[in-house]
Amino acid sequence: MLRRLALTAVVTLAAVSVTAPGASALAGTSGQVPSALPTSGPLSAVQPALGPLPVPLPPLPSFLGGGSGGGGTVDEPAARTRLTVTVERSGVAGADGTFELTCGPTGGTHPERQGACDRLAEVGGTRAGQDLFRPAPEGTMCTMIYGGDASARIVGTWEGRHVDTTVTRGDGCEIARWNNLVPVLPDLR
Repeated sequence: MLRRLALTAVVTLAAVSVTAPGASALAGTSGQVPSALPTSGPLSAVQPALGPLPVPLPPLPSFLGGGSGGGGTVDEPAARTRLTVTVERSGVAGADGTFELTCGPTGGTHPERQGACDRLAEVGGTRAGQDLFRPAPEGTMCTMIYGGDASARIVGTWEGRHVDTTVTRGDGCEIARWNNLVPVLPDLR
């Protein structure tokens, strides 16, 4: 979003500097835009300086995709995702086992790799993404709902961050964590 904002500002400044000389040519031979000039008062003698803006446009910083500082390109978050997902006792045919998941490009042996990568990308840009793999904090009050014997271990790297977590369905907090990770984990609802 920062890149889009910066590029919009640069394009707007460039457009204004290009259209300003055209405005003076359309106004006639005098170089004045009649509706923009005061006809009386202390500013009536001031003539506007139409033409290119006097503001030099510096090259974009490297983190916005321009300039020459650094490598030039910025890795997309999905390109830094490689997870090993091990699911046990889910009760869903074909869901138990160990699966590899890579995103950017999507690959691996995960049965729903595209959906899983889409979910990780969707959650990664939100506040919920900060706690996606983190267990409920110590002392959290969770409902005493038992969701079954299923368990999953997720190990690897997600958006450049190390992940090593185990998710069960032993109480309401764990069930919510599991459901938040569907389709990375099988849907057991």
